[in-house]
Amino acid sequence: MKFKIESVNVSELKSVQKHSVEEIELVENHGIKGDAHTGNWHRQVSLLADEAVDLLRKKNPGMELKPGAFGENILTRGIDWTRVKIGGSVVINGVVMEVTQIGKVCHDRCAIYDQAGECIMPSHGIFTRVLKGGKISAEDSGYYRFG
Repeated sequence: MKFKIESVNVSELKSVQKHSVEEIELVENHGIKGDAHTGNWHRQVSLLADEAVDLLRKKNPGMELKPGAFGENILTRGIDWTRVKIGGSVVINGVVMEVTQIGKVCHDRCAIYDQAGECIMPSHGIFTRVLKGGKISAEDSGYYRFG
């Protein structure tokens, strides 16, 4: 399944919205350089489909949902992340990531939840760990392959 990168996003702090940057550097078994979720664990990089964000935009006309609003590192278009499997691979620009988690439990209600009454990251987001590092920019293309 092929997809396109809409934005790449980072934050130096956990539990906050991320901000868009031109490029991210992914480090093998570590995550994104400069992002708060970097480390030797299973949720190094998060991905979310912009189509899922579109659904929330339709439910909440006028609500501004910038890239990174849900804490996602990579916002994509053209793939439904709810259809992937743990152990599958996400490949972008030679970077290889393994899908380690689909969705998540939100322990605290974020600003998006307070505004919209729901958050889509628990149901539509995925998490990966970096198997092979490199750089990724908005406008890059990638693909997913089953494990």
